[in-house]
Amino acid sequence: MGSIVEPWAIAENGNTTAKGSSRELRHGRTAHNMSSSSLRKKSDLRLIQKIPCKTLKNVLSNLQEVILGTKLTVLFLAIPLAILANSYHYGRPLIFGLSLIGLTPLAERVSFLTEQLAFYTGPTVGGLLNATCGNATELIIAILALANNKVAVVKYSLLGSILSNLLLVLGTSLFCGGIANIRREQRFDRKQADVNFFLLLMGLLCHLLPLLLKYAATGEVSTSQISKMSLNLSRTSSIVMLIAYIAYLIFQLWTHRQLFEAQEDDIDDAYDDEVTVEETPVIGFWSGFAWLVGMTLVIALLSEYVVATIEEASDSWGLSVGFISIILLPIVGNAAEHAGAIIFAFKNKLDISLGVALGSATQISLFVVPLSVIVAWIMGIKMDLNFNLLETSSLALAIIITAFTLQDGTSHYMKGLVLLLCYVIIAACFFVDQIPQKQLIGTIVGLQPKNNPGSGFFSA
Repeated sequence: MGSIVEPWAIAENGNTTAKGSSRELRHGRTAHNMSSSSLRKKSDLRLIQKIPCKTLKNVLSNLQEVILGTKLTVLFLAIPLAILANSYHYGRPLIFGLSLIGLTPLAERVSFLTEQLAFYTGPTVGGLLNATCGNATELIIAILALANNKVAVVKYSLLGSILSNLLLVLGTSLFCGGIANIRREQRFDRKQADVNFFLLLMGLLCHLLPLLLKYAATGEVSTSQISKMSLNLSRTSSIVMLIAYIAYLIFQLWTHRQLFEAQEDDIDDAYDDEVTVEETPVIGFWSGFAWLVGMTLVIALLSEYVVATIEEASDSWGLSVGFISIILLPIVGNAAEHAGAIIFAFKNKLDISLGVALGSATQISLFVVPLSVIVAWIMGIKMDLNFNLLETSSLALAIIITAFTLQDGTSHYMKGLVLLLCYVIIAACFFVDQIPQKQLIGTIVGLQPKNNPGSGFFSA
């Protein structure tokens, strides 16, 4: 598709037209938009245009753009295979693996669809939509895990998403970018990174205080009182974190929008480097909305499979639930977005790579985590922000190391290598950690550990 909208896409929308100029939308893209666009491919609709039936033409063009318009199309095969494996009661670890693979292209397509809708809603509303749906996979998995009283899985998976963005994605981007541009000094704008680190440190404070309450309490305070104080503090902190996230959105989308937009030179180079970023919508508004709802439902279905089979996969593969939740889930679930960040680092566009890694970490920390606590509160589940000593320490050190790495606004491959090695060390720690879920979690969420110490979950 070039720079024109096909007539059936316009007719489908009725009076709904794209808002804003092509240039405004093009240069209003955030790093997330640019990163996801690197995995898209241009669609050839010459055969479809010859079909006389307008309805059939519209359906086929939508299928071409949504299903075949990504370099990850082959991974869509995992979705029906996962459904069939579940229907015919194949091995639960197989269902888990297929579901994880199927989530990868869905996350990228959700980003594509939100960007398409932004052409009709305008860049500001589109930015809000992208901010809400950007981590739909993590949020849906968290809610479904909460519905099954698997609070530890929620905490581990969200912690893993933050760690993978700060150390794995950013580390790989800096390392690959440094190797590819070894004779050039790589520079980036520190202002965006500073804002993200301020927010990440505030989120870390909200995790540290409930943890420190346990150690600050004297022997006169009962365990139940400590748990109650920790829970109340966590719920209050979650409300504050959501307020901070709303302020962050206002800062990002309105008052200081220029700090978070992809630089003009980066966008222009992206066009020249065969990264397909459409200047006009390629599908209609209502088609995009319907596809977005459908994709979200499929993500919910696969996420339900993941939550239901994670214990069996842990037993079958010989890996702890903590390792699968912290390491495997974030890597596979966000593989498309992460790959885009690395691609742009190769092309010496570190501002986009940093925007993806730090933006995702901030969104998880200040939106998905506190929202999970509030949702658990509504559901009557006692989830707090105490992620335990080992997990919270890993998070704190990851934030501090990454902040020091980016403090001078320059990069080379050694910085990326250090971040990668830090991630390997943390991954190794959770790999060898075969200790059953801490008694602290069972106390806080009001659940008792199962008799099987290898299960890692708690039943009412």
